[in-house]
Amino acid sequence: MINVSNLSFTYDGNAKETLHDLSFEVKAGEIFGFLGPSGAGKSTTQKILFGLLKKYQGSIKVMDKEIKEWDSSIYEQIGISFELPNHYSNLSALENLEYFKSLYKGSCHETLEILKWVGLEDSANIRVQNFSKGMKIRLNVARSILHNPKILFLDEPTSGLDPVNAKMIKDLVLRLRDAGATVFVTTHNMTVADELCDQVGFITNGQIRAIDSPQSLKKKYGKRSIVVSYLAEGKINQEEFPIEGLGVNNEFIDLLNSGHSVESLHSQETTLEDIFIRITGEELDK
Repeated sequence: MINVSNLSFTYDGNAKETLHDLSFEVKAGEIFGFLGPSGAGKSTTQKILFGLLKKYQGSIKVMDKEIKEWDSSIYEQIGISFELPNHYSNLSALENLEYFKSLYKGSCHETLEILKWVGLEDSANIRVQNFSKGMKIRLNVARSILHNPKILFLDEPTSGLDPVNAKMIKDLVLRLRDAGATVFVTTHNMTVADELCDQVGFITNGQIRAIDSPQSLKKKYGKRSIVVSYLAEGKINQEEFPIEGLGVNNEFIDLLNSGHSVESLHSQETTLEDIFIRITGEELDK
């Protein structure tokens, strides 16, 4: 659905490139996460992909067509949810969606149905100026999926959301993917990426440092071991054993048969954030 080859971009007036020689592809029906700290080039890449920024170098094909060759009809095929809310504040949530719905030539979902998907059905007739930031973010997402887009671009889709509403949005994104949509997510939240993405790309300083599935990255960079916590002589002790060959590891078996009270067994799994720092040497935003 998206094929990027040797993409570079420099903002007018800047001597330094913002993006340098990016190459990646996003397959149909997958969620691709573009991950990195603020200023890494995530949003710039996304804006180029849906045609807001021009004058790039390289090749970008969206649905097998160079982005420069698309006219405004591309917006019938893609949906965009920006990180910062941008609505008509004096209109209600329902009025906002009805207005944007009128701009599309193709069929759209019912607006009340979409508001229900993002948990805003009870606030349909409230002016957006009275919404919290989290409600505005959810309305952003609702607007982006009105027309059942083939490709959905989400910029920090859970920013400012409490855990309950964040889960609602993540579950919605997974449902859309399962229904056939391709999703491009930019975020610095590695937990969100781990829960959502089929593939992730790490970007820092305008360059891609790694692309793979979260599972493959964890397998490659993870620490495969088990930590056993047990009670002995009135205090908690810990011992660590490699997962490989655990079933025939005599020290592990002897510990379990020692008569000591085993308090817990924990696998030592790494996180995407740990892997990101290891690969790039950079911390993520908090």
